[in-house]
Amino acid sequence: MADMQSILIVGASRGLGKGLAERYARTGWSVLATVRKAGGVELDGAAVATVDIDQPETVKALHEKTAGKSFDVIFIVAGVATTWGPIHETDPEDALQVYRTNAVSPVLFAEAFLDRLADGGQMVFMTSRMGSIGENEQGGVDAYRASKAALNMLAKGFSLRHKGLTVTLMHPGWVKTDLGGAGAAIDVETSVNGMVQVVDSRHGAGDLAFIDYTGRAIPW
Repeated sequence: MADMQSILIVGASRGLGKGLAERYARTGWSVLATVRKAGGVELDGAAVATVDIDQPETVKALHEKTAGKSFDVIFIVAGVATTWGPIHETDPEDALQVYRTNAVSPVLFAEAFLDRLADGGQMVFMTSRMGSIGENEQGGVDAYRASKAALNMLAKGFSLRHKGLTVTLMHPGWVKTDLGGAGAAIDVETSVNGMVQVVDSRHGAGDLAFIDYTGRAIPW
Protein backbone atom coordinates (compact mmCIF):
# COMPACT_ATOMS: atom_id res chain seq x y z
CA MET A 1 0.00 0.00 0.00
CA ALA A 2 1.63 3.24 -1.18
CA ASP A 3 0.28 5.28 1.74
CA MET A 4 1.26 2.76 4.43
CA GLN A 5 2.48 4.53 7.53
CA SER A 6 5.63 3.40 9.29
CA ILE A 7 6.81 3.33 12.88
CA LEU A 8 10.06 2.47 14.64
CA ILE A 9 9.46 1.17 18.16
CA VAL A 10 12.58 1.02 20.31
CA GLY A 11 12.31 -1.49 23.13
CA ALA A 12 9.69 -4.07 22.17
CA SER A 13 10.89 -7.24 23.88
CA ARG A 14 7.86 -7.39 26.16
CA GLY A 15 5.12 -5.41 27.84
CA LEU A 16 4.13 -2.07 26.37
CA GLY A 17 6.70 -2.05 23.58
CA LYS A 18 5.59 -5.47 22.37
CA GLY A 19 1.95 -4.45 22.69
CA LEU A 20 2.51 -1.29 20.69
CA ALA A 21 4.38 -3.12 17.93
CA GLU A 22 1.65 -5.71 17.49
CA ARG A 23 -1.16 -3.14 17.72
CA TYR A 24 0.35 -0.96 15.00
CA ALA A 25 1.04 -4.00 12.82
CA ARG A 26 -2.58 -5.19 13.15
CA THR A 27 -3.84 -1.84 11.90
CA GLY A 28 -1.75 -1.86 8.74
CA TRP A 29 1.37 0.05 9.73
CA SER A 30 4.83 -0.98 8.64
CA VAL A 31 6.55 -1.73 11.96
CA LEU A 32 10.23 -2.06 12.77
CA ALA A 33 10.65 -3.02 16.42
CA THR A 34 13.88 -3.39 18.36
CA VAL A 35 14.79 -5.86 21.06
CA ARG A 36 17.84 -5.82 23.28
CA LYS A 37 18.85 -9.45 22.73
CA ALA A 38 18.54 -11.43 19.53
CA GLY A 39 16.19 -14.40 19.45
CA GLY A 40 13.33 -15.49 21.64
CA VAL A 41 10.93 -12.63 20.85
CA GLU A 42 8.10 -13.06 18.36
CA LEU A 43 6.25 -9.96 17.23
CA ASP A 44 3.27 -10.62 14.99
CA GLY A 45 3.49 -8.56 11.81
CA ALA A 46 6.60 -6.58 12.78
CA ALA A 47 10.17 -6.68 11.53
CA VAL A 48 12.65 -7.07 14.38
CA ALA A 49 16.16 -5.65 14.89
CA THR A 50 18.55 -5.99 17.81
CA VAL A 51 19.56 -2.77 19.57
CA ASP A 52 20.71 -1.84 23.06
CA ILE A 53 20.29 1.93 23.37
CA ASP A 54 23.13 2.03 25.92
CA GLN A 55 25.53 0.64 23.30
CA PRO A 56 26.26 3.30 20.65
CA GLU A 57 27.66 0.75 18.20
CA THR A 58 24.31 -1.04 18.02
CA VAL A 59 22.48 2.25 17.51
CA LYS A 60 24.89 3.15 14.72
CA ALA A 61 24.41 -0.27 13.11
CA LEU A 62 20.63 0.17 13.06
CA HIS A 63 21.01 3.66 11.63
CA GLU A 64 23.07 2.24 8.78
CA LYS A 65 20.62 -0.63 8.30
CA THR A 66 17.71 1.81 7.89
CA ALA A 67 19.44 3.99 5.27
CA GLY A 68 16.89 5.20 2.76
CA LYS A 69 13.96 4.57 5.12
CA SER A 70 11.83 7.06 6.98
CA PHE A 71 9.34 6.65 9.80
CA ASP A 72 6.19 8.61 10.51
CA VAL A 73 6.61 7.88 14.22
CA ILE A 74 9.66 6.95 16.26
CA PHE A 75 8.52 5.69 19.66
CA ILE A 76 11.33 5.19 22.19
CA VAL A 77 9.97 2.84 24.83
CA ALA A 78 13.18 1.35 26.25
CA GLY A 79 13.76 1.93 29.94
CA VAL A 80 14.62 0.19 33.21
CA ALA A 81 13.67 0.22 36.87
CA THR A 82 16.22 -1.67 38.92
CA THR A 83 16.10 0.14 42.25
CA TRP A 84 13.06 1.19 44.27
CA GLY A 85 14.27 2.77 47.50
CA PRO A 86 15.08 6.32 48.53
CA ILE A 87 18.29 7.71 47.08
CA HIS A 88 20.32 7.31 50.29
CA GLU A 89 19.59 3.57 50.22
CA THR A 90 20.44 3.21 46.52
CA ASP A 91 23.79 2.11 45.11
CA PRO A 92 25.07 5.20 43.24
CA GLU A 93 26.19 3.05 40.31
CA ASP A 94 22.68 1.60 39.99
CA ALA A 95 21.19 5.09 40.07
CA LEU A 96 23.59 6.28 37.37
CA GLN A 97 22.75 3.29 35.15
CA VAL A 98 19.02 4.03 35.49
CA TYR A 99 19.75 7.67 34.59
CA ARG A 100 21.73 6.63 31.53
CA THR A 101 19.17 4.15 30.21
CA ASN A 102 16.04 6.15 30.99
CA ALA A 103 17.19 9.70 30.28
CA VAL A 104 20.44 10.07 28.32
CA SER A 105 20.27 7.14 25.90
CA PRO A 106 16.73 7.81 24.62
CA VAL A 107 17.58 11.39 23.68
CA LEU A 108 20.88 10.35 22.09
CA PHE A 109 18.91 7.82 20.06
CA ALA A 110 16.41 10.49 19.03
CA GLU A 111 19.20 12.79 17.84
CA ALA A 112 20.85 9.95 15.92
CA PHE A 113 17.58 9.00 14.18
CA LEU A 114 16.20 12.46 13.55
CA ASP A 115 17.17 12.09 9.88
CA ARG A 116 15.06 8.92 9.74
CA LEU A 117 11.91 10.80 10.79
CA ALA A 118 9.57 11.63 7.92
CA ASP A 119 8.55 15.23 7.27
CA GLY A 120 5.79 16.04 9.73
CA GLY A 121 6.68 12.97 11.79
CA GLN A 122 6.50 12.56 15.54
CA MET A 123 9.13 11.65 18.12
CA VAL A 124 7.62 9.92 21.17
CA PHE A 125 9.43 9.20 24.43
CA MET A 126 7.95 6.79 26.97
CA THR A 127 8.18 8.66 30.23
CA SER A 128 6.17 8.40 33.45
CA ARG A 129 3.94 10.48 35.67
CA MET A 130 6.51 9.57 38.31
CA GLY A 131 8.81 12.03 36.55
CA SER A 132 6.44 14.87 37.38
CA ILE A 133 7.79 17.04 40.20
CA GLY A 134 4.41 18.70 40.59
CA GLU A 135 2.60 15.40 41.14
CA ASN A 136 5.16 13.78 43.45
CA GLU A 137 3.24 13.61 46.71
CA GLN A 138 4.58 10.30 48.03
CA GLY A 139 8.33 10.30 47.48
CA GLY A 140 10.33 7.10 47.18
CA VAL A 141 11.56 5.30 44.06
CA ASP A 142 13.95 8.22 43.82
CA ALA A 143 16.34 7.03 41.11
CA TYR A 144 13.52 6.09 38.75
CA ARG A 145 11.59 9.30 39.42
CA ALA A 146 14.71 11.39 38.87
CA SER A 147 15.58 9.55 35.64
CA LYS A 148 12.15 10.26 34.18
CA ALA A 149 12.24 13.90 35.32
CA ALA A 150 15.64 14.12 33.60
CA LEU A 151 14.22 12.55 30.45
CA ASN A 152 11.47 15.18 30.45
CA MET A 153 14.04 17.97 30.74
CA LEU A 154 16.30 16.52 28.05
CA ALA A 155 13.32 16.05 25.75
CA LYS A 156 12.41 19.70 26.32
CA GLY A 157 15.91 20.63 25.19
CA PHE A 158 15.56 18.32 22.19
CA SER A 159 12.28 20.02 21.29
CA LEU A 160 13.83 23.49 21.55
CA ARG A 161 16.70 22.45 19.31
CA HIS A 162 14.27 21.18 16.68
CA LYS A 163 11.51 23.78 16.69
CA GLY A 164 8.34 22.80 14.88
CA LEU A 165 8.88 19.09 15.49
CA THR A 166 6.08 17.15 17.20
CA VAL A 167 7.56 15.69 20.40
CA THR A 168 5.43 13.69 22.83
CA LEU A 169 6.35 12.61 26.34
CA MET A 170 3.95 9.75 27.02
CA HIS A 171 2.84 8.36 30.38
CA PRO A 172 1.27 4.95 29.71
CA GLY A 173 -0.66 4.76 32.97
CA TRP A 174 -0.10 2.28 35.77
CA VAL A 175 -0.03 -0.89 33.70
CA LYS A 176 0.03 -4.60 34.52
CA THR A 177 3.55 -5.33 33.25
CA ASP A 178 6.75 -6.62 34.83
CA LEU A 179 7.40 -3.03 35.88
CA GLY A 180 3.88 -2.08 36.97
CA GLY A 181 3.07 -5.33 38.74
CA ALA A 182 -0.05 -7.47 38.89
CA GLY A 183 -1.88 -4.95 41.07
CA ALA A 184 -1.67 -2.14 38.51
CA ALA A 185 -4.77 -0.26 37.43
CA ILE A 186 -5.02 -1.14 33.71
CA ASP A 187 -3.92 -3.86 31.31
CA VAL A 188 -1.51 -3.52 28.40
CA GLU A 189 -4.28 -3.44 25.78
CA THR A 190 -6.03 -0.50 27.45
CA SER A 191 -2.82 1.46 27.71
CA VAL A 192 -1.69 0.68 24.18
CA ASN A 193 -5.05 1.56 22.62
CA GLY A 194 -5.05 4.88 24.46
CA MET A 195 -1.46 5.72 23.53
CA VAL A 196 -2.09 4.98 19.85
CA GLN A 197 -5.06 7.32 19.85
CA VAL A 198 -3.10 10.08 21.58
CA VAL A 199 -0.16 9.75 19.18
CA ASP A 200 -2.56 9.91 16.24
CA SER A 201 -4.26 13.01 17.67
CA ARG A 202 -0.89 14.80 17.92
CA HIS A 203 0.03 14.29 14.29
CA GLY A 204 1.29 17.61 12.95
CA ALA A 205 1.00 19.43 16.29
CA GLY A 206 4.53 20.81 15.97
CA ASP A 207 5.05 21.21 19.71
CA LEU A 208 6.01 19.39 22.92
CA ALA A 209 3.48 17.76 25.24
CA PHE A 210 3.76 15.77 28.48
CA ILE A 211 0.56 13.71 28.53
CA ASP A 212 -0.88 10.37 29.54
CA TYR A 213 -2.57 7.61 27.57
CA THR A 214 -5.96 9.34 27.96
CA GLY A 215 -4.65 12.65 26.59
CA ARG A 216 -4.49 14.34 30.00
CA ALA A 217 -1.75 16.96 30.30
CA ILE A 218 0.59 16.20 33.21
CA PRO A 219 2.20 19.02 35.22
CA TRP A 220 5.97 19.17 34.95
